[in-house]
Amino acid sequence: MAWRYCGNQIKLWRTHAGVSREDLGKQAGYGCETIKSMEQGRRRPTLRVLEVADEVCGAHGKLLAAQDYLKPEKFQSYAQDFMRYEAEAIVLNWFEPQLIPGLLQTEETTRALFGAHLPPLDDETMEERVAARLERQAVLDKQTRAFSFVIGEAAVRYPVADVEAHERQLRHLLEMGKRRNVTVQVLPLGGAHPGLNGPLVLLETPEHEHLAYVEGHETGALYVDPATVSVIRQRHAMILQRALTPEESARFISKLAEEL
Repeated sequence: MAWRYCGNQIKLWRTHAGVSREDLGKQAGYGCETIKSMEQGRRRPTLRVLEVADEVCGAHGKLLAAQDYLKPEKFQSYAQDFMRYEAEAIVLNWFEPQLIPGLLQTEETTRALFGAHLPPLDDETMEERVAARLERQAVLDKQTRAFSFVIGEAAVRYPVADVEAHERQLRHLLEMGKRRNVTVQVLPLGGAHPGLNGPLVLLETPEHEHLAYVEGHETGALYVDPATVSVIRQRHAMILQRALTPEESARFISKLAEEL
């Protein structure tokens, strides 16, 4: 909605000033179709377009003031409810079969993953998303909260950045696993189990409400229904039975890091 409103304001000011889309695009360094997409709310108006439109249309700062309302969202829209609960959870149990969980990623890993996003993220959105993911990790510093991570062997073996960066990622996992309130376990490859269907996160709120979150390519679902949460908790329990112990996991990760 903010995109649409701002785009409409650009169009109104541009039309009132007698400035064509072609002229605005040429001065801002964009094509006519791109300006049209911004005016129709299909693309986020960039700071450069706002600056040029404000000047050539004589808006005296009224268009430029919109920039504070057009900053990229820190998280995907479908994950925002989960992020709010994550920040307050007193217990978090996370299973991730193919990726290092976001709360345990180094900045190098995070940048590599966002850099591979499709469609590609613009620089501003990428920086906002990277910063937001790293900021989330502050919850691990709250020692009265408990965090458990089960990570698939594929994730700890697969370097999403270069080999040196992956070694640093593995060392980071070892350091995080030394914390009293953080448990890191590896789920070895092989065999059928419920975790093959994808990642899951279990949360307990300060009011002792239990929730579950599952995520796909373009969707995320936060469940509060006790029956559904119970099923996901059972799946997590079966995954835990197959995982290496924290001590075995630390030795496994350490060996991988030494081999890199």
